[in-house]
Amino acid sequence: MKRFFKPIEKEGSAKKPSLSPSKQGGEKGEEDIKKEPLKFVTWNANSLLLRVKNNWPQFSDFISNLDPDIIAIQEVRMPAAGPKGAPKNPRELKDDTSSSREEKQILLRALSSPPFENYHVWWSLADSKYAGTALLVKKCLQPVKVSFSLDKTVSKHEPDGRVILAEFETVRILNTYAPNNGWKEEENSFQRRRKWDKRLLDFVVQSSDKPLIWCGDLNVSHEDIDVTHPEFFSAAKMNGYVPPNKEDWGQPGFTLAERKRFGAILKEGRLVDAYRYLHKEKDMERGFSWSGHPIGKFLWK
Repeated sequence: MKRFFKPIEKEGSAKKPSLSPSKQGGEKGEEDIKKEPLKFVTWNANSLLLRVKNNWPQFSDFISNLDPDIIAIQEVRMPAAGPKGAPKNPRELKDDTSSSREEKQILLRALSSPPFENYHVWWSLADSKYAGTALLVKKCLQPVKVSFSLDKTVSKHEPDGRVILAEFETVRILNTYAPNNGWKEEENSFQRRRKWDKRLLDFVVQSSDKPLIWCGDLNVSHEDIDVTHPEFFSAAKMNGYVPPNKEDWGQPGFTLAERKRFGAILKEGRLVDAYRYLHKEKDMERGFSWSGHPIGKFLWK
């Protein structure tokens, strides 16, 4: 279960999205374009191609019934276009081999069928079948700008395609797939996650001029209420290894260091955990259960 976060706005400080009335007689013009997104879905697909092959009817029904304006997807796991050894194009799906062309066709057929035919799709992809994000925006919406990095540069993509940022007149939509913290300092995963969190902190502080909807797989469980067994996960070890810094002890995603940094991002960005705001009590039936961790469940943000 993922989360999205939204800045707390002072009363009267932000414009409310408005929908323009349609022309009479069924004519469609500029005023028929919906200006701002109001309904969102976020989903870690853990391979979008596998979901298309195995779960697409259920997901299609879900989207048809909910009718979201934006669908944010993480762990697309489709490689970027470009031959082996050459620079890749993370905006395009790989199609330079027979197998990649077939997989691309399967995916694009699914995304051109109802209800997904009503959405524009933006990709940010890794060089291989790893990570990657996608953002589906209803065709009646017109983003002012879509970029693929935390520094808002249109042409630059984050490594592994971890960010898509859509900017509208009165709101920004940030879709991220956060890198996992990992278990060991010497594997540089701690450093990678610290750098990511610092860049996100800078981003939310510098983006305070308009509301932010931040959604995705944020790879953290912020509070004790978000896991079934906080003591167990806080003390978890991999093959007996204990990091030198006590704040790095425990299950990746629930270490004290990660939770503190995440809390600082929320505070400095004036962000609210929208799910926890609506659900005050522990509700593990909505949680995410990791295979390999039979002791309990995370409720991932």
